Amino acid sequence: MTRSIRAAAVVAAAFTLGACADLSTGPDAALLGPDTTLERPGAAAGAQRAPAPGAESIAAIAIEAGFSELVGALSYVDAELDAGLVDLFLNGTDQFTVFAPTDEAFEALYGVLGVGGITEVDAELVLDVLLYHVVEGRRAANSVVPPVRARTITTLLGATFSVDRNGVITDIAGQNATIVAPNISASNGIIHVIDTVILPLD
Repeated sequence: MTRSIRAAAVVAAAFTLGACADLSTGPDAALLGPDTTLERPGAAAGAQRAPAPGAESIAAIAIEAGFSELVGALSYVDAELDAGLVDLFLNGTDQFTVFAPTDEAFEALYGVLGVGGITEVDAELVLDVLLYHVVEGRRAANSVVPPVRARTITTLLGATFSVDRNGVITDIAGQNATIVAPNISASNGIIHVIDTVILPLD
C-alpha cells in the first residue's frame, strides 16, 4: 500500500483509537523503577521532582520492560531507512524524552489499520510516528505536565501536541493519549509511558 493511501487509513484510525490499551498486560511494572506508577499522574504530576539519570539507556529499558512493539518499530525503520534510531537510544549520550506507547496501544492501531504488524506499514510513515513521540532534552513530568493550563510540546518531527494537568495529551487532530507511567529515568533521557499511539496528522 502506498504511503498516501496508508496515511489516509491512519487518519481514519486516529479518531477511533482513544484509550483502548489494556495496561494489565502492558509493560512490566517491576522493571519501570521505583519512581513510577501505572496510575494516571493527575494534577500532582506537574509537581513531581525530576529523577536523577538512570544507569540504563532508553532502548535498554524499553527492551527489558517489554515494549516489544516500540522496539520493533525502531528496528524496522533502521532496517528499511538506515535511520540509526536503535543506536541513538541504546548508545547515544544526547538526552531525549520519549512518550512510549504500550504494546497494546500498537496492537489497537494494527487492528484499526487491518495490518498484522508494524512491518506492514510504510517505513517512512512509521519513522514520522516515532519522531512524533520523542522530544529533545530531558523533560520530567514537572516540565511536561502543567499545574494549570495546557502545555505545548514540540517533537523531533517538528509537530506539536499539548499536555493538560491530568497528563492527557491532545494534538491538533483531536487525538488523545494519557501518560500512565511518568518519569522512567534513563541514562540518556526520560520515558513517559502512554496508552495510545498518537499520529502525526495535520
